Amino acid sequence: MENNTNTAIVKIHCPDQSGIVARVTDFINLHHGNIISVDQHVDHNENLFSMRVSWDLTDFSMPREEIRPTFQKFLGDPYQMKWTLNFTDEIPRMAIFVSKASHCLYDLLARYQSGEFRVEVPVIIGNHATLEPIAKQFGIDFVHIPITADTKDEQEKKELEILKKYKVDFVVLARYMQVLSQSFINHFPEKVINIHHSFLPAFAGAKPYHAAHKRGVKIIGATSHYVTTDLDAGPIIEQDINRISHRDSVSTLIQKGKDIEKIVLSRAVKAHIERRTLVYKNRTIIFN
Repeated sequence: MENNTNTAIVKIHCPDQSGIVARVTDFINLHHGNIISVDQHVDHNENLFSMRVSWDLTDFSMPREEIRPTFQKFLGDPYQMKWTLNFTDEIPRMAIFVSKASHCLYDLLARYQSGEFRVEVPVIIGNHATLEPIAKQFGIDFVHIPITADTKDEQEKKELEILKKYKVDFVVLARYMQVLSQSFINHFPEKVINIHHSFLPAFAGAKPYHAAHKRGVKIIGATSHYVTTDLDAGPIIEQDINRISHRDSVSTLIQKGKDIEKIVLSRAVKAHIERRTLVYKNRTIIFN
């Protein structure tokens, strides 16, 4: 979204009140920042104001280390804001968790290698070793951590140690067929992205396309969401569908489903990398 690598991005949500947009943009203009984009939204039912603003730091007169405390004092506290500040020259580090399915992993790595994703991928973790050759193909470290019901707690601790070692900022579950624990999620709140093989909520279970075929559905879909302890019910980031007909077999449904899954997951990851997502009460605002 922001091609300039010397850009600041602030995301805000707070009780709706007059003057917020003017105060935020005045703060930037006062210090000679060149505003690149502004997107805002008001949820009248919740009385919630949300905003994303980015600006060029080239001529910005305030040192980076002073932006946070100054913004908090003059805007955050008076307007009861919850807000984050990021800089586009800080490249996020993404770990990918996999099991055996390769379609989402290949798509993510192709976008990473082509430069579409401005991100670093230092490690791939798999509960099976099946996809290790793909990691080697892209020159990325692969760590195999098998998990059973008896070893889950111990192995998750190993995963967290690995993520700490590689200084990972967020995690993408690319058809990772394990449920993460409360403890794991607490280490990465709103920083674990999953892809679900349904236009949620629908056809949960091990064979969703068989169930869809049996029901004679006319669309199939995929949903990408942030992971919470409420299984497959976290804040939704991206969804899409594909029309099907009675001519589609289970195998064509599976193939069409894979196509949607990898596209939806990549869109969600891109939105997260570009700091365009804001979570509030288990919902997401996706800024333009």
